[in-house]
Amino acid sequence: MHGITLDGLSEAELIELHDQVVDRLHFLHQQKTTHALLELAIGERVMFEDNSGQTQAGIVIRRNRKTVTVHADNGRQWNVSPQLLRKESRVEETRSGKLVPFSRKG
Repeated sequence: MHGITLDGLSEAELIELHDQVVDRLHFLHQQKTTHALLELAIGERVMFEDNSGQTQAGIVIRRNRKTVTVHADNGRQWNVSPQLLRKESRVEETRSGKLVPFSRKG
C-alpha cells in the first residue's frame, strides 16, 4: 500500500477514518451503478446469472434507481444490479425487427 500506519491513531480517530472510508466506497459504488445504468437502454437484450448460477436472458423493461427490471425469456421478471448484466446481441432478431411479446402481471 502507501505505507499508512494506523498504530498511532486513537479509537475515535480510527472510527472517523472508518466512516470516511465507508462513505467513499459507497460513493464509488453509486458512481459505478449510475454509469452501468446509463449504458443500458429499455428494450435491450441482456444476460445475467441468477442466484443458482443459471444464465438468464431477457429484455430490459425498466431502469430503476439502483436496479434494472429484466423480463426474462422464461416469463419471469428480475430486478438486477446493472453491474451484473451483460449485453446480448441477437443478430437475427435485430435484422428482422421482431419484438418479443410478454404479458404484464395483473
